[in-house]
Amino acid sequence: MSDHEDLEWEPPTVDTSTTYPRQCGDLEKGGFVMLEGRPCKIVKITIAKAGKHGSAKVDLVGTDLFTGKTIEVVSASNMNMDCPKVTRTEYQLIDVTNGFLNLMDDNGDTRDDIKLPDGDLGKEISTCIGDEDYDYLVCVLKACGEEMAISLKKMAKE
Repeated sequence: MSDHEDLEWEPPTVDTSTTYPRQCGDLEKGGFVMLEGRPCKIVKITIAKAGKHGSAKVDLVGTDLFTGKTIEVVSASNMNMDCPKVTRTEYQLIDVTNGFLNLMDDNGDTRDDIKLPDGDLGKEISTCIGDEDYDYLVCVLKACGEEMAISLKKMAKE
């Protein structure tokens, strides 16, 4: 029996299939990065010069994509950080039922698992239901297994 057989393995805290590594010094404002385990959009990035005892430090300020919470992290510029794979998909709005959006994709497949957003966007989506003059497209943002409606677009009927 080897010395390594009794060691316990712990899975990574971030799902690696939904993220990719990137060196901290290569990140840019407007990009996406995982901060404190949450997918965030970088709103401010400051790179300090390298000191006599190490590499340059990067001060990252990001906004959580789904909660809007601001998160700040300081890291060495040569460290790898996880970046979320972020996708935006537009769906045609069909209806709103029990606080969930009924949406249809380009292939005609429907889904009803996206929650009606809170605030002004949710109110705007709710008022569109029953409008016979226009079709409405809902943009859904997806990152790290979470999805959320982020915008609404009015389209003339064909």
